[in-house]
Amino acid sequence: MSELSPSADAIRSPRQASVERNTKETQISVTVNLDGTGKLDVETGLPFLDHMLDQIARHGLIDIKVRAVGDLAIDAHHTVEDIGITLGQAFNKALDKTGIRRYAHAYVPLDEALSRVVIDFSGRPGLDYHVQFVKGTVGNFDVDLFHEFFQGFVNHALVTLHIDNLRGKNSHHQVETIFKAFGRALRFAMEIDPRSSTTIPSTKGVL
Repeated sequence: MSELSPSADAIRSPRQASVERNTKETQISVTVNLDGTGKLDVETGLPFLDHMLDQIARHGLIDIKVRAVGDLAIDAHHTVEDIGITLGQAFNKALDKTGIRRYAHAYVPLDEALSRVVIDFSGRPGLDYHVQFVKGTVGNFDVDLFHEFFQGFVNHALVTLHIDNLRGKNSHHQVETIFKAFGRALRFAMEIDPRSSTTIPSTKGVL
């Protein structure tokens, strides 16, 4: 390589994207910077979901902005699912898979709770979700909706995602370990591997 040739990092486009999704049930906008510092700017009307989105941002070192208006007078289902969908679309739009590590896993404990998340930026949506919450709500938030969040993300980010809560006696702790592990796994999988920074990590040559 000539000394005047730009490095792969120098010519790589900023890994940022903004997406809007408007339906009769929700109006969602999401902006992501995959090479951020962990900043979250969020308004969803669902404080516990906001707290979990903060885990993704903080532990993934991803800057995330979310604005969501949904039919919360009915319940939180549409809002939670559609935020997952829109976040997945933003990740898919922002991420150039050239040179990424592609695969990653993370184990995260919180007191008695422990969760494992494994991710593959495969280009194929697939969710394997093994979580048995000890209680169905945290405050007034239905924790079963987190399955819908991750399903929406997986379908539109085009990733394979395995989520296992291995133990826990407190639903808040269980959820928080999942989201922290998810953030960490995202961070590691999206990192550029300096040994293969200009190649697609697949024998097919495409993801």
